[in-house]
Amino acid sequence: MKSTLKTLVHTTVAAAALLGLAGAAHAEWPERAVTVIVPWSAGGGTDATARAVAADLEEKFGQPFNVVNRTGGGGLVGHSAIANAKADGYTIGVITIESTMYETQGLPGVNPDSYDYIGRYNADAIGINVQADAGYDGVQALIDDVKANPGKITASGANRGGLSHLAWAGLLNKLDIAPDASPWVASDGSAPALQQLAAGAIDVVSTSPAEARSLVEAGEVATLALIADERSPLFPDIPTTTEALDVQWSPMPFRGLAGPAGLPAETVEKLEAALQEICDDPDFQKFMSSRGFSVAYQDSATFKQTVYNDYEGLAETMKVLGLAK
Repeated sequence: MKSTLKTLVHTTVAAAALLGLAGAAHAEWPERAVTVIVPWSAGGGTDATARAVAADLEEKFGQPFNVVNRTGGGGLVGHSAIANAKADGYTIGVITIESTMYETQGLPGVNPDSYDYIGRYNADAIGINVQADAGYDGVQALIDDVKANPGKITASGANRGGLSHLAWAGLLNKLDIAPDASPWVASDGSAPALQQLAAGAIDVVSTSPAEARSLVEAGEVATLALIADERSPLFPDIPTTTEALDVQWSPMPFRGLAGPAGLPAETVEKLEAALQEICDDPDFQKFMSSRGFSVAYQDSATFKQTVYNDYEGLAETMKVLGLAK
């Protein structure tokens, strides 16, 4: 009798232990804090928007979403940290379009296969800006001028190989125009390039319309078009190059959530749904607009396709420019 009772007790304890393990295995995510890696420095646009998204996720899921800035290597350090994290849903991050460029630039460790995509929350097109009195009635007239006078129309907006450079050069390439038909003048960013444009030292600056807004409002600069396939909700009156030139080329700087490849599908689904709710929230939209950023939600599958399209298109452009390694 004692032996039978002892066996029954052992069996009951073992069963309880198994049930406990099963319960732990199927616990609802998130049970604890989630780390959100940002590959760019604190105080910048990506950091500010990431913290807003993280705060809303924290409110929705009832667990901390702690933003950690992992900077260095032109964003490579942080993007690599996201890609190499444990794929348990407790480390995710904000990725940007630079993640599509590293491999072609000869910087190993990150490519589109490195991530599981949750969703995009922001994308702002690069604009084509000229002097207000340049005499162009639209972007087609500028392109015609580049074709008719190769080497004459200079452009700037970033260092050689930066996204502004690749956006402009890639547009020319898509139009079967040699990119060097519009020589690129390297600069430390859009601000000094726009000053050179206003002074007549260069002819074109490719940068966001938000960056050019003050000079546009002052009547010194005109934004002819956005290098995009859809109009910006912040600048609805500016046509796109897809409209004006009938070309498919849209390397828009983006911000989106992703995690290391292999995330639990249920976690991705929960985060994807939460991100859509955040993007639909008028308060979030107001915050983004106040910073000069649009809200441009894409679900997981669409965001993934956008990333792969950018990867292929930018790689093609870098090869044409001799920047691929």
